Amino acid sequence: MGKYFGTDGFRGEANVGLTVEHAFKVGRFLGWYYSKEHKAKVVIGKDTRRSSYMFEYALVAGLTASGADVYLLHVTTTPSVSYVVRTDGFDVGIMISASHNPYYDNGIKIINGQGKKLEAETEAKIEEYIDGKIEELPLAKREYIGRTVDYAMGRNRYIGYLISIATRSFKDKTVALDCSNGSSSSVAKNVFDALGAKTLVIANEPDGTNINNNCGSTHIENLVEFVKNNKVDVGFAYDGDADRCIAVDENGNIVDGDAILYVCGVYMKEHGQLANNKIVTTVMSNIGLYKALDEKGIEYEKTAVGDKYVYENMTTNGHCLGGEQSGHIIFSKHATTGDGILTSLKIMEAIIESKATLSELMRDLRIFPQLLVNVKVTDKNEIMENEKLKEVADKVSKELGSEGRLLLRPSGTEPLIRVMVEAETDELCKKYVDEVVDVINEICK
Repeated sequence: MGKYFGTDGFRGEANVGLTVEHAFKVGRFLGWYYSKEHKAKVVIGKDTRRSSYMFEYALVAGLTASGADVYLLHVTTTPSVSYVVRTDGFDVGIMISASHNPYYDNGIKIINGQGKKLEAETEAKIEEYIDGKIEELPLAKREYIGRTVDYAMGRNRYIGYLISIATRSFKDKTVALDCSNGSSSSVAKNVFDALGAKTLVIANEPDGTNINNNCGSTHIENLVEFVKNNKVDVGFAYDGDADRCIAVDENGNIVDGDAILYVCGVYMKEHGQLANNKIVTTVMSNIGLYKALDEKGIEYEKTAVGDKYVYENMTTNGHCLGGEQSGHIIFSKHATTGDGILTSLKIMEAIIESKATLSELMRDLRIFPQLLVNVKVTDKNEIMENEKLKEVADKVSKELGSEGRLLLRPSGTEPLIRVMVEAETDELCKKYVDEVVDVINEICK
């Protein structure tokens, strides 16, 4: 993890941790770096945050000043940028979004020509340029100055691609969508309407400051109530840039990323589609998922937290399904990154082809109670190396044994230590989380 780039791009509060000067320099470097042998083609998408327009203009200024041509998708999803980059011959793509963060944060996600997250070594070079460790880059002149092109058609092609993935019509299905007042507002309803669903939508009126505000995959309680009150067949909630999906079954029960992996994994195994009979998870996945997969004879692997690590494992080993508890689910046959709307379509496929409700597809899955608490700290690494914390962590892990676990990890994007406990009861989860959090707070005094 670099000085500016974390596990999911360069993220910070707009004009505080991430400024227009940063964005301009990112554009200057990328425009120069990819124009060494030919005029670079760069595609940019953005979410609905007010600051996304500001950062878009700053990036465009930097890119065109270095000689690159820039194609604008406007408000769109992160996976759509990934799709357009790899299918339309772009050198690099940029998504302006802070994903599930509040509206006042923003981020710059860079996607390479294969539709994957940018290599760490290139991110390191961008950081060196931002910090003045690389000499000033040449400016393009005359006809070599880049131009800006409206490329809304790229987003429309992505919508068409999603529609083409569906195996059956959604006719006679009522589907609720929570678009988080974010990127999916411009895509999701169009897809479900085209496939014949009766589509009911909430949080679909972005105003620049309401993205993720008590809505979307991080505030799933709104969709739960909507599903219960409107008697729909299934609900799907996305995050700000729509690379995550959390579902709600017909009874209003939450179906997180682990449950989605289970439903889709079992369905794919039954239909001969689960390559290597294996699912890739992260260390955050629930013990209940692993026990249920064992019962179904499905194998699994664990990676560090971050869909980039999941995808790396999948491509290295030839696996086709992987993801995170948070709802980043990757179907490598169709995408190179987590895609919330695609995930919705694959869940719909399992429901329709199996002639079952979502709750019925999950009946053999028992998710263990889990409690996650984020503790704000000044120095994540110093806290993680503290001997008192290591001692209490060892003690808690031994007491939990094989019917629970403790996971301690520093956030990849924020000054937080994440403390997570799984156990057989909510009371045990709280007891052990409190024990660890108290030690962290004592260390921080």
